[in-house]
Amino acid sequence: MTESQSTFAKKRLAMVLAGGIAGVAIGLAGVYGISVLSTNAGGDKACRPAVELGRKIAPLARGEVAAVNVAKSPLKVPDLAFKDASGKALTLADFKGRTILLNLWATWCVPCRKEMPTLDALEDKLGGSKFEVVAVNIDTRDLDKPQQFLKDIGVQRLSYYADSSAKTFQDLKNIGRAFGMPTTMLIDGQRCEIGTIAGPADWASDDALKLIQAALDSG
Repeated sequence: MTESQSTFAKKRLAMVLAGGIAGVAIGLAGVYGISVLSTNAGGDKACRPAVELGRKIAPLARGEVAAVNVAKSPLKVPDLAFKDASGKALTLADFKGRTILLNLWATWCVPCRKEMPTLDALEDKLGGSKFEVVAVNIDTRDLDKPQQFLKDIGVQRLSYYADSSAKTFQDLKNIGRAFGMPTTMLIDGQRCEIGTIAGPADWASDDALKLIQAALDSG
């Protein structure tokens, strides 16, 4: 092998190794929800009050809602897009000024069947001009099934919202806030994260009611 061929071979090997490392990084991002967008958590100044609120209510994240992780750094939630029951396009910006409990669910999600009635009960007890449970269905097939699903399990108070593209889940995954179903976030009126929980909870429990009420009273 000539000197020029040896130099070319070394450069080619370096490029292959660099590409392999980049590929591994991208693969990990897909598996674990890691993304450059997670740098958003570094500190939107407008979201600092939400972090302080999270700190205040953290002692109430216990019992049935012990898995709630309050925000440790400011995070502006993406302006997620979905539709209401009539097909009207909405985004989180349409809920500006209101605290919301955003929940992503699907008919194929077994824990969701048990959780949805508790979200319905929470909306019945605390829903109003200052607070709403925004439960967004992300089924991508048989789009008539979700509403029938809610009727079958007795959900009556929740407004129906849906994202048949499931982009809402991907958007939250990109900022490290969605790892499975259901995914739930407590978000303030400026679209800032107060707390997040991966997996189901009993939102009709006294623990949940105290946590949400404290967030409303302190917000």
